[in-house]
Amino acid sequence: MGLMDIFRREKGGRPPLSETRAVAPGYTAAIMAARESWISGASNMGELTATVQTSVSLWEAGLSLADVTGTDLIDRRSMALCARSLALRGECLFLIRDRLIPCTDWDISTRYGLPRAYRVGLPEIGGGRNETVLAGEVLHFRIGCDAVTPWAGTAPLRRAPLSAGLLHEIETALRDVFRDAPLGSQIIPVPEGSADDMDALRAGFRGRRGASLVVEGVAQATAAGMNPNLGKSPDQLSPQLDKTLADKLLTDAKGAIFGAFGVLPGLHNPATTGPLVREAQRHLAQLVLQPVANLMAEEATEKLGAPVAIDVVRPMQAFDHGGKARALGVMLKAMAEAKAAGLDDKTVADALAFIDWAE
Repeated sequence: MGLMDIFRREKGGRPPLSETRAVAPGYTAAIMAARESWISGASNMGELTATVQTSVSLWEAGLSLADVTGTDLIDRRSMALCARSLALRGECLFLIRDRLIPCTDWDISTRYGLPRAYRVGLPEIGGGRNETVLAGEVLHFRIGCDAVTPWAGTAPLRRAPLSAGLLHEIETALRDVFRDAPLGSQIIPVPEGSADDMDALRAGFRGRRGASLVVEGVAQATAAGMNPNLGKSPDQLSPQLDKTLADKLLTDAKGAIFGAFGVLPGLHNPATTGPLVREAQRHLAQLVLQPVANLMAEEATEKLGAPVAIDVVRPMQAFDHGGKARALGVMLKAMAEAKAAGLDDKTVADALAFIDWAE
């Protein structure tokens, strides 16, 4: 019994009754669903930039194009949902029923670092509901796992919070400048007139963004120590953004975010040519999305009980049609020469293994 329980004792020395509270099911899921989407990045703000959404769209398009063999449960819609969740959250959970049901949130029970049971939240109109299931009843895809928490994934932005914060701050600053700064406004010296004429002249410019917002009379110029007879050119009120290096910093911040998502920054360079676009697509397909697809295939093979393969490179091979055609021509020529030379199949297979030609 705690110290405070002594003061809570009822008359007659009896302890107080246990206090019970009712919690609405799916409360957390309902609150999160009130937002446009549930995103868990570095600061929940970097995800709002076009740079991040462009990278997420590339992930969605690449994984939704993938060829899935071995199961009919993983369709293209599920692959697109999984790609967006992996890019923004680092993990994605599906409940296995007659189809894959995406889960909004979940709690995990582990043993030896491996999940063994889940309490999952399922999305429903009017509020979600919870179910408790075993680990074999869910597909839990995750990337960027840490040795301390191997059951949880991390999003690319969570791994680079400073870059995401820098991009957010720069874009916010530029937005505020173009929203509030007097762009194109000037201070124009005019001959001094009556007070009524000056007020009417100032009122004529009021609210006209980019026009002359401030009018200065020569009397004020004289009081400031200037000679009104020399004339005076208009003074600009527009901020000098070129001295802040905002354009260079914005480009560097965007490049860092693209790199965190595995997208080559040169893909979005205005001077990009065809070869660089193809190499950027090859890099995204082979070194970024295909390893993620392999992790997903291993999880699906373990949980669905059948060998599952997910291939991203073949559907995205439009970047390499010319190279594949040349490679096919060279390979056919080499095979014809090997046949003419009388080489047996084992020798040819050894040669293919030497150049790491698996299939």
